[in-house]
Amino acid sequence: MRVVIAEDLFLLRDGLVRMLEAYDFEIAAAVDSGPGLTRAFEELKPDVAVVDVRLPPSFTDEGLQCALAARRARPGLPVLVLSQHVEQLYARELLADGSGGIGYLLKDRVFDADQFIDAVRRVAGGGTAMDPQVISQLLDRRAQDRPIGRLTPREREVMELMAQGRSNAAIAAQLVVTERAVAKHTSNIFGKLGLPPSDDDNRRVLAVLAYLDRG
Repeated sequence: MRVVIAEDLFLLRDGLVRMLEAYDFEIAAAVDSGPGLTRAFEELKPDVAVVDVRLPPSFTDEGLQCALAARRARPGLPVLVLSQHVEQLYARELLADGSGGIGYLLKDRVFDADQFIDAVRRVAGGGTAMDPQVISQLLDRRAQDRPIGRLTPREREVMELMAQGRSNAAIAAQLVVTERAVAKHTSNIFGKLGLPPSDDDNRRVLAVLAYLDRG
């Protein structure tokens, strides 16, 4: 699996390269700027990209803008964003097309290699890997003025765990309930949000997040 890394800090970039190589990923490129990332997307056609939001030259949103442009050119291109903060506008824009293969992790909340590698693989496979704090802030944004405000606390917990890419079995284990109870909560969530159920958990999560971004 070929990976492009975009990170301006040398030590972190080098650490990402070494970690991914140790887990048998092929590093197609490791760049430190927005223009470098754009060239990597255009010339190398990676299987997945690990991208910092803020890259040179302006350190604003170059990384994200390059990723968005690449996904417009190649819909569904898997992108895992790494950031120091919850950039709500950036997260909503990235999730808006609902085509899958999206992750958003906070750098200081990635606690071990297995967690990170699992997120890269999940995103590369078309799934989602969202930090709970990112999801929580997206769900809290004007929640009472939207259908999300009608969810019970337990339904919100289930929704946040779904957005992390967890299966019904994993959600049940986390919440210490049965899979049947999780299935019921999931059905209630989609009923309240006006979204039809689906067998594809990752697509359902993306549909929910895209819905929350509307209006």
